[in-house]
Amino acid sequence: MPRLTVVVPCYNEAERLDAGPLAAYVDTHPDASFLLVNDGSTDATGEALESIAAQRPGRIAALQLAPNRGKAEAVREGLRAALAAGAEIVGFLDADLSTPPAEIDDLLAALARPGVQVAIGARIGMLGYDIDRSAVRHYLGRVFATAASLILRARVYDTQCGAKLFRANPALAEALATPFRSRWAFDVEFLGRLLIGTPAVGPLPLNAIVEVPLAVWHDVKGSKLGIGGMAKTVSDLALVANDLASRRRAMR
Repeated sequence: MPRLTVVVPCYNEAERLDAGPLAAYVDTHPDASFLLVNDGSTDATGEALESIAAQRPGRIAALQLAPNRGKAEAVREGLRAALAAGAEIVGFLDADLSTPPAEIDDLLAALARPGVQVAIGARIGMLGYDIDRSAVRHYLGRVFATAASLILRARVYDTQCGAKLFRANPALAEALATPFRSRWAFDVEFLGRLLIGTPAVGPLPLNAIVEVPLAVWHDVKGSKLGIGGMAKTVSDLALVANDLASRRRAMR
């Protein structure tokens, strides 16, 4: 199995982060590790992450950021640190573990398919799948996904699921080279950067990105993204659309 590092961005998670599933995953996956990123928390998250890392040295590590920069930057800094440390596959999971770490295996299986460079989780409520999502979030998500698909010029079901894996390659490094402009819709911006490329590094082909239906996903109480946050995410799409349009012009 390739060397894998999964970033977990954390903000004020001292009382909620459950280290058990993370430890269980690395205990059964010898080439996997987690990088817990403290995004300038105002509680004891920093100390909690260091304590968790000390329980699995070399398999779980902590990265301390200050001041608070937002999830987008916590993810970007974590992914860049993982790539710099030599990870062959990097990714991220939300700290509430609404996507259980065990779901990483299905994303890895998708990455093993020829030509696939990015695997993103999709929360699709189907028979036989344990997807527990509020009706409000589901329907707002469908509206958001439609707008995101138009902006990306690609049919995407779920850009916002906090479970994604990427193969290390020049396109990924280039996409992470500069801070994301969007704080709330950075997932769309991230995928757009990969699909558009830069004059220095070409884009990933659309068929290099696949969505993987998650078998398990549960809404978790206390999520940082409430209805207000979702509204900000939608408003941020305009910022992303303008930025990606500028990138497309630069590639002509």
